[in-house]
Amino acid sequence: MDMKANKLADKRIKLGCAGRGVQNSAPGNPVSLQELPVDTQFRMVVEAGVFDFFDRLPLADKVDDYIKAVEKYDFPVWGSAWTYRIGDEPLKVLEGHLVNCAATGVRYHNMMVLTHHAKGHVVTDEELIDLYLRSYELGHKYGIEIGFEVHILMWSEDFRRVTPVANKIRAQGVPFNFVMDYSHCIFKIGNPSEQDISGIREDVAAGKVVLDPFEKGNLADEWLSMNMVWWQQNRPAVPNGPVNIWAKGDDGKPGRGVQYPFVRPRPGEWYDEWHEYLLEPSKELIRKTLRYHLTHDDSPLQLMTVDYINLPDYGLGVHYNTYESSVAVGRFIRETQAQIEKELQALKESQPVD
Repeated sequence: MDMKANKLADKRIKLGCAGRGVQNSAPGNPVSLQELPVDTQFRMVVEAGVFDFFDRLPLADKVDDYIKAVEKYDFPVWGSAWTYRIGDEPLKVLEGHLVNCAATGVRYHNMMVLTHHAKGHVVTDEELIDLYLRSYELGHKYGIEIGFEVHILMWSEDFRRVTPVANKIRAQGVPFNFVMDYSHCIFKIGNPSEQDISGIREDVAAGKVVLDPFEKGNLADEWLSMNMVWWQQNRPAVPNGPVNIWAKGDDGKPGRGVQYPFVRPRPGEWYDEWHEYLLEPSKELIRKTLRYHLTHDDSPLQLMTVDYINLPDYGLGVHYNTYESSVAVGRFIRETQAQIEKELQALKESQPVD
């Protein structure tokens, strides 16, 4: 194997599976908030043979279960995430989580920061920057890297805020570790009411904000070109995705539909028509991210995860097998990386030698 091939081998992406999606759901056993035992989740993820790590925040009452599972299956839990509200002592909450993360071997923590401050106002850039810088420093105390995510219900649901906040943090000499879950953008494509929630409807119509990853000037390309995508979460979603009529959010309305089965549902497993072509934007995000990673030696990408989860806006109450879809996405990621590596190697071999 030549040096270029070695470089590609070194860039094999670390791939994780979100614990919330590890449920063998079916029409008689819909996705539930009641999760399987930690040991069972680990066993299923390991047996899939496609993942490198488990992705879940070990809460205090489960730390021992995670330690035992990590040792039993010789399989790490690296990724973790939690929701934080500025004004509710987020650093105190974060440190409690970091203690549990350090005890179980977690390396990465994704902070989802709510749009509104505890006092009611929309959090400012300055408040976000202050929280990021202090969290980043606190994470290093425990040997854990911190990142901020693009996500509904969070400050970043107004996608226009991501780049300015990232640039202001980087201006402080600190890397902005960006968690790109583009499902939160994809499901808003062709969905004016969802665009209104983000405040971007007019900018989308004017071409100032481009959500479609196949169109020039889209947000995914913008964020990748900034060389800050540190973690990519992959939850297949589709343009103007169907709401989740099998679960209701806190507002009593159906879930917002930020999740779509990757495997064709069997009779009785899905409440809507299923079309494979609708998954192309989600697949394109995987292709874009992997191609960028493989063609940039300084790519900051540390990990990818597959993120089928069991909350109302995603998969709560659905009858299709979310774990089956998780594994299928994992295999698609592996196959896609192998194909891109093959194309890059062929391109290198076709070039004249100096």
